[in-house]
Amino acid sequence: MHIVKFAFESVGFDVRLMRGGLASLVWNLAREFADQGHRVSVITPAHGCLDHLRAHYELTELEYADRHTVPLVLDRDVWAGHPAQLALPLTTRAHLLRYEGVDIYFLSDEYLDLLPERIYPARVSEGRDLAFFKPLVFQVSGLRFLRTGLDLGAEPAVVQAYEPYYHYLLPPVLRDDPRFLVVSTLASNMPINQQVHRPQLERLLELFGTDVDLDALADPPAHGALAAAMAAALPSTHLADGPAADGIGYFALIASTCDLLDFLTPGQLDFYSAFGDTPFERAFQDLTVARIVRRSAARQFVGGCAVPDGWLARDPAEVDRAEVLTGLGLDPAKPTFYHVARFSVHHKGQTELFRAIDAVLADDPDVNFVVRCAVAAGGDGVVSAVGDPYFQEVADRHAGRLRLEWAMVGEDVLYREAVAADFCLFPSKFELDSFLIAQGQLMACGAVPVGTAQEVTTHYRHQLPREHPDATGFAVPRSFTEDDPLLAGALAERIREAARIHREDPAEYTRLSDNSRALARRFTWRKAATTRLATFAAAAAGVLPGLTPERAAGYGWFEELADTDWVTHRREIAEAALARGDLAAYRRCVPSVDRDGLRRLFGAAYARADFARCAELADLLDDPDLTAVLDGRCLVEPTDAGPRIEYRLPHADSVLLVLPSGEHRLTGADGTFATVLAQEVPGPLVFLLRLRGGRCAWDEVPAGARRPVTPVGAGLERD
Repeated sequence: MHIVKFAFESVGFDVRLMRGGLASLVWNLAREFADQGHRVSVITPAHGCLDHLRAHYELTELEYADRHTVPLVLDRDVWAGHPAQLALPLTTRAHLLRYEGVDIYFLSDEYLDLLPERIYPARVSEGRDLAFFKPLVFQVSGLRFLRTGLDLGAEPAVVQAYEPYYHYLLPPVLRDDPRFLVVSTLASNMPINQQVHRPQLERLLELFGTDVDLDALADPPAHGALAAAMAAALPSTHLADGPAADGIGYFALIASTCDLLDFLTPGQLDFYSAFGDTPFERAFQDLTVARIVRRSAARQFVGGCAVPDGWLARDPAEVDRAEVLTGLGLDPAKPTFYHVARFSVHHKGQTELFRAIDAVLADDPDVNFVVRCAVAAGGDGVVSAVGDPYFQEVADRHAGRLRLEWAMVGEDVLYREAVAADFCLFPSKFELDSFLIAQGQLMACGAVPVGTAQEVTTHYRHQLPREHPDATGFAVPRSFTEDDPLLAGALAERIREAARIHREDPAEYTRLSDNSRALARRFTWRKAATTRLATFAAAAAGVLPGLTPERAAGYGWFEELADTDWVTHRREIAEAALARGDLAAYRRCVPSVDRDGLRRLFGAAYARADFARCAELADLLDDPDLTAVLDGRCLVEPTDAGPRIEYRLPHADSVLLVLPSGEHRLTGADGTFATVLAQEVPGPLVFLLRLRGGRCAWDEVPAGARRPVTPVGAGLERD
């Protein structure tokens, strides 16, 4: 089998060309595929590092000089002051590096050689600097090389492309080419409705002679107060992008045209399929991409992620922990917490991390922290740039207890520091970046994780209750808020708890550490590669992964179930329907639903804050107590300062009122929250709720339904 990897970052064996975990993911799979006897080619940008590659490896320049033009059609609302259309004349050259059985093709041209330090364009460069289009140029130049410059061989090639934003042209362009089977691998969860400028996309599809019905990918217009509130609030959650006047979602394009969709963990697949319990779940259900995700479910599979073999082969006993920590200016006698990631204050939860560290060190000086926030590509380990002044100020103030580094360093340094760490800190937010490889590496060395209880990393088991025999560490709630004091507070609490257990209950710490080490070492690239190879071969033969009834029911996709599923999987479907308070689906499994069943359905819907289903069930039950529960959750009363809004929900941790004029955080505790507005609100009130346990839900309270607060009825499960 010939596997062609198409990736913006792929050289996981050289820190100079690494920026994040993607390079490690691409390279480790490439090497494993080659070890199993397959031909592997990698197409990737040179990123202006040809001199470095020549100096360190046997690099061969190919007789390939592709003179072509990339057309740009700019969104005038974004690129003010720029021409509406531009042509980028390029000469793309190719160099070949054969390394450990893998052929790596480095593409170099006027744009692919930009940003040798950052590698990736900064988001703020959009609308300002044409270097922003470097990834787009890679798609065009890479596609041209793939189709005309690469010797494919006699058999069809599997093109495994990484990260949708960096390859959305490949599936539609290669769709009808019998030489290719295209696999889209998602390494991070960018907003699933993120869009590209439609005129630009149309021009590029035309460039490659590809016809796609883009109208079928567009979203229907949204109406109403709830839709307006979600559109206003969701961009700040990083789960969704705001709608563009002339945009097309590129993941919908990929999912509708690629042969396979490859996910790294079961939790990542679950997250990207339904966005369950997130602020985006309700809005996602109304988008075209949600329908396409369901329609493409049979082509989705979990390929897996792993800890590099070279990391697992090392001997921790060869690392002198005291020497490592002393060299960092820290006291080896103290419990040590370690965080290593690229600098990304939101995605990596680093703002909340530093607030938590500051709070912990303010009252517990006997704790060490080692934090690496890489701001640029590495190589010599020296980076002068400071990523965040606040982070640096905290580090300077706690010198001798907190070591902060801004450099990307090699595996030898990272391994030594990992072995020296007692705990690892991974408070990822928005489920965009999930520390899959880094967390596995640290756990494989015995570091106990303190991380977010997000779906993407549930396979690491740190979210399990600590008394569970398989638990590995400590969890903090999921976060979809840019500046999240709840996350910072929870993180500080977990760090204090972890330090206390390390000091006072060494047997418990050892159990968690042993569990972490044993679990992480089960995730190998051999297993991940074997799973993918089997799936690739089956798809080439016309056999797709398929959608299981359990998975469809778990997402609430009851309409995707076959008639036979309702018989053979009746119990599982009934449990899923009951958990969602879905009466229609539950009745297909249990035709005679008694009052006790209706009350259990009401309780489940109420626990999820699904008040539309609650109202339906309350009407069927004709129970005044349940009606009082629903009617009593919101009170609006006039005051001299303006209308006072009170919201009551016993299992809510926070309540956000979203109005056309902006957001208002209600204050309170124990299930009662309130705020006073400076203006009248004649229309419906829309609230974003964060429930105990981490679920987020929307509640639209119609104008006529704001009644005085009534005592909540007894006998209802609210936890």
